[in-house]
Amino acid sequence: MRPEILFPLFAPVRSLPGIGPRLEKLVEKLAGPKIIDLLWHLPSGLIDRRNRPKIAEVRDGEIATIEATVGLHIPPRTKRLPYRVHVFDETGEMQIVFFNPRPDYIAKTMPEGERRILSGRVEFYQGGPQMTHPDHIVPIDGLQDLPLLEPIYPLTAGLPLKSIQKAMKGALPLIPDLPEWQNGPWLKAQGWTSWSSSLTSAHQPQSAEAVEPSASARARLAYDELLANQLALGLVRLRMKKLPGRPVVGTGKLRVKIGDALPFALTGAQVRSLAEIDDDMKSPHRMLRLLQGDVGSGKTVVALFAMLNAVEAGFQAAMMAPTEILARQHFATLAPLCETAGVTIELLTGREKGRRREEILATISSGETKIIVGTHALFQEDVVFHALALAVVDEQHRFGVHQRLMLTSKGGPGTDVLVMTATPIPRTLTLTAYGDMDISKLDEKPPGRKPVDTRALPLDRLEEVVASLERALAKDAQVYWVCPLVEESDEVDAAAAEQRYEHLRSIFGAAVGLVHGRMKAADKDAVMARFQKGEIRILVATTVIEVGVNVPAATVMVIEHAERFGLAQLHQLRGRVGRGGDKSSCLLLYQAPLGETAAARIKIMRETEDGFRIAEEDLRLRGAGELLGTRQSGLPAFRIADIEEQKELLAAAHDDARMIIDRDPELESERGGALRILLYLFERDEAIRYLRSG
Repeated sequence: MRPEILFPLFAPVRSLPGIGPRLEKLVEKLAGPKIIDLLWHLPSGLIDRRNRPKIAEVRDGEIATIEATVGLHIPPRTKRLPYRVHVFDETGEMQIVFFNPRPDYIAKTMPEGERRILSGRVEFYQGGPQMTHPDHIVPIDGLQDLPLLEPIYPLTAGLPLKSIQKAMKGALPLIPDLPEWQNGPWLKAQGWTSWSSSLTSAHQPQSAEAVEPSASARARLAYDELLANQLALGLVRLRMKKLPGRPVVGTGKLRVKIGDALPFALTGAQVRSLAEIDDDMKSPHRMLRLLQGDVGSGKTVVALFAMLNAVEAGFQAAMMAPTEILARQHFATLAPLCETAGVTIELLTGREKGRRREEILATISSGETKIIVGTHALFQEDVVFHALALAVVDEQHRFGVHQRLMLTSKGGPGTDVLVMTATPIPRTLTLTAYGDMDISKLDEKPPGRKPVDTRALPLDRLEEVVASLERALAKDAQVYWVCPLVEESDEVDAAAAEQRYEHLRSIFGAAVGLVHGRMKAADKDAVMARFQKGEIRILVATTVIEVGVNVPAATVMVIEHAERFGLAQLHQLRGRVGRGGDKSSCLLLYQAPLGETAAARIKIMRETEDGFRIAEEDLRLRGAGELLGTRQSGLPAFRIADIEEQKELLAAAHDDARMIIDRDPELESERGGALRILLYLFERDEAIRYLRSG
């Protein structure tokens, strides 16, 4: 149960002053439905109204607070003209301007002959100063009501800044004094105040520096958030490790059979990763391991050998992929190898229906099928395994932590989990997204892989590129042509896959195929199958081919509007070519002129094929939120922490969480009790459920 002291913070935002039903929806869109969500929404800037010049001293574009006498009112002759009010002091005069005015309101707030304090932005018009729609108009004795320092918040369309400021004023007094969960000496060394005063200070900045991530109050809150994240992942990891595992020890016979059938020897990185996986599977604890491999580093072979280990020991293994295309492709790769070793393998996706599905389910539950490849369909209740010992999850960042827990529960308490990703992840993100896992890296390419010749060309040389395709096709090459959108949109001037398909088809005829995310899975698979067989020579596609598609005969990759793609995405797409023995090339077509970030991305793509270096550069250029696509479920979204700017805080939080779990795994000490509140505060409730008394 959430502690009672936090109840006021988890009340709906509509309980705050000024938030009615309409604004509630906008606040929810901006920050979230609860008061604590709004409190995590920190100011991005500051309006300083302490500048008190005389009228003759005002400067164009500055925020000023002036004291002046109200002079003549000049109502507009037509609705389209503004209402003007002259004001003056002993040094000069200026105009106050109102559009779409309410004359009664202006007359009441600015009576002629009286003195007023006006605060707002000054602009010069036809040589004279004016202030349009002042932010504040108060009588001389109302100066104490004028906020001299006003926080500015990021907003969403239709939500006025004043409404957010008013709601925040109502929220700040609800911040409770909570027991301190930080380590005392660390807190003192950083010079941080308590959580409640840090949160209050963050919403009441006294200088421009106070809204920077490095400001003391913000750094404290960021550390709290990072510690909650690391502690939650650590508790999940502890729980997974504590669940009774079962030692899985293979004989190696099946591996030898398949090893002999492979046309290449394993790389050093593959051998090393397999040794780490074998050690995990042998131990009485449960394996929770991430296999990070660059494009084409041979993850699938490592996964197959791990699954054979389970089969040799008398168990079953399952491999789950995020899309049907990928699941079918894994099956197509693994089936002939399994046949060589005499191992039964089945494919289970949403497409297997009726009697065929029942037959597959029967062979899974009887234990006759040893290896099962599938999509989310493996989660469904009617899928019952005979003895699942290993679950391999491909492209983990498309699945959340909860989904991987669901799959492992299918095998009973002892299922080992091996997660694979072809998106190399920088260490900072590895800690935040996969802190509950051990990590193996495949950082070598299999022998015989040739580098991909990467070039960049402006889009106005498109016709040259099309002409070069004719030469490539004459040499039996196959080509990918990737576009960023499915159809032309008014908002984004990007080449649409459908239009590019029509264009290329008019030149190359039936040799051109099209695949995109809006097609039905069966239609997509049919096109991919024709491309794999070589019936289609040029495949126009959106990024549905980004991950895992394997056509060794494809040697040319054209990426149109390359400036619209992230680095990791460009690297994944380039990884679709260079898979056979022939020399491959990648053409990055861009719309000139290039912005600074896009130019940097294209430069890095031309310099290196090392996915780990590319991932670090991508994080530097784009920030963590976007790194694996903007809304990937496996990545935590941080409200306050900026993990690229605050790497050192993340490392400290990681070490602190490890130490806490070593010393007080059930969070039963005095600090442990405060840390439970921290976990609830950042809504890491699932971690608390893993505690004995939680």
